[in-house]
Amino acid sequence: METTIQNPTWIQRLHQWRTEHVSDKMFLLILAFMVGVLSAVAAFVLHGLINQIVALLTGHFQADTYNWLYLVYPVIGIYLTSLFVRYVVKDSISHGITRILYAISSNRSRLKAHNTWSSVIASAITIGFGGSVGAEAPIVLTGSAIGSQLGQLFRLDNKTLMTLVGCGAAGAIAGIFKAPIAGLVFTLEVLMIDLTMASLLPILVSCVTATCFTYILRGDASLFTFHLDSGWTVERVPACILLGISCGLVSLYFIRTMNAFEDLFSRFANRPYLKLLIGGVTLSTLIFLFPSLYGEGYLSINLLLNGKTESDWDQLLEGSLFYGHSEYLILYIALVLFTKVFATTATNGGGGCGGTFAPSLFIGCFTGFLFSRLWNINQIGVYVPEKNFALLGMAGVMSGVMHAPLTGIFLIAEITSGYNMFMPLMIVSVASYLTIIIFEPHSIYGIRLARQGKLVTHHTDHAVLTLMSLDSVVDQDFQAVDPEMELGQMVHKISRSRNSVLPVTDAAGTLLGEIDIVKIRHVVFRTELYHHFRAAQLMAEPAATLTADTTMSEVMKTFERTQADWLPVLDADRHLKGYISRKRLYDVYRTMVHDLSQD
Repeated sequence: METTIQNPTWIQRLHQWRTEHVSDKMFLLILAFMVGVLSAVAAFVLHGLINQIVALLTGHFQADTYNWLYLVYPVIGIYLTSLFVRYVVKDSISHGITRILYAISSNRSRLKAHNTWSSVIASAITIGFGGSVGAEAPIVLTGSAIGSQLGQLFRLDNKTLMTLVGCGAAGAIAGIFKAPIAGLVFTLEVLMIDLTMASLLPILVSCVTATCFTYILRGDASLFTFHLDSGWTVERVPACILLGISCGLVSLYFIRTMNAFEDLFSRFANRPYLKLLIGGVTLSTLIFLFPSLYGEGYLSINLLLNGKTESDWDQLLEGSLFYGHSEYLILYIALVLFTKVFATTATNGGGGCGGTFAPSLFIGCFTGFLFSRLWNINQIGVYVPEKNFALLGMAGVMSGVMHAPLTGIFLIAEITSGYNMFMPLMIVSVASYLTIIIFEPHSIYGIRLARQGKLVTHHTDHAVLTLMSLDSVVDQDFQAVDPEMELGQMVHKISRSRNSVLPVTDAAGTLLGEIDIVKIRHVVFRTELYHHFRAAQLMAEPAATLTADTTMSEVMKTFERTQADWLPVLDADRHLKGYISRKRLYDVYRTMVHDLSQD
């Protein structure tokens, strides 16, 4: 299906030349390369903007005392972001990865053009001024939007658009972290795009391209630095398992608390200044008390990953009321761990823009360090290196929050060059994932869509039903009759009807009942009865009714339960919108299964 974008003449000529000289597979690889390049550039620009704003605002802060400006900057950042979104973008840009999942499931993988740049600017303002969120989700949305827009520009089909959206997301992750394998796995686990042979190569091309261009733009430095403290031994398996379980429980706390806090902010959807007040005051107060919550928090992560002595780890207390009291380090870390979720939700709920990718890494690092410190203090078993367990905690919480153990394993291994930690990374990630799915079957990105029945999964049948839209199978060409209409008049309606059901409606279009043409065949051909029967006498209640909000899965179940050939679709006022044919529904379903299963 072609998009509604009106392409310039030169694009039309290019499209025509391409169809004549370049195969579809080769053209997809070319677009994947372009998406990888643009995703890397977007990531470089965003991180550059954030670093410049942070340096400008906090470069003069003193480490040995508290800073009152922590109470001001976050509120200004959220306010500026909300103004930008309201008056420039004029559209919601929050929950970037959830927005991608929604586009895949409900909007034929079509993302809006402003998503290619709006999230970059908005998140740079939010995070630069102290918003306790991450830049990863905005970049993933940007990369996916770039892929979607390129696909729409060249009028590609929905399946190819989905692949390009996956290329953008994979390229963004690969570019941000210089982690091509993690980018590839991310599309499989989080976006749930099946890696068929047709989609695997384009996504790989995008990942490798984004990673290479990131090296060109930013050099060889990794986002996090890590040096293995001591090699992993089998004696640490119990500690790794317990850490994984702890990460799973922390992930559950993160997801449940964030959803509850977001629901609170949603009550004030039409009162933006009240949202700003609640979010801004909450965020600025928490950052004033715990400066580690300022921005993405990657500086604090690197301190925990590279500290060797108590004085190194005590740098976390700089700029806070805890400075100079190293005996409170464990308490400080525990409080930061507890309050991070509130700071993140207050940022987005108050009007800021950012993701939960970095917060999950942040919380994971603090969880791992706190776990190992308590383990060693209490001498529970064999000594565990605290910096190593801080690294493992990052993988554990990410695996739990995102329901993506492979992404957690490969991302942490790639961004820290900690390949010697593969075994404990796997143990912690799997233990965390197995713990979280007991309580929460969906990731933080998919939980809201799953409740609405709009989450695409790797289950082919469920994925097809999610991708199908009710509007695409509703037949609005029906012959309605008045309840007082005589049988003789109904015969003319029957002759023009395309289905076996005549709906009986009142003047407002409200469905009163329906007449099964097959069931009245014993009287329809007897002309002497044409004035003896009216529609109200012949109608019956429909086997079931559907609404515009009914999921396709429920539609299928309703047809199976009632064995009806046609079911009416009503609006909230019971006005008839159309009919769904079981035959047409199954035909569309089989076609989509076939298309989705092809390589």
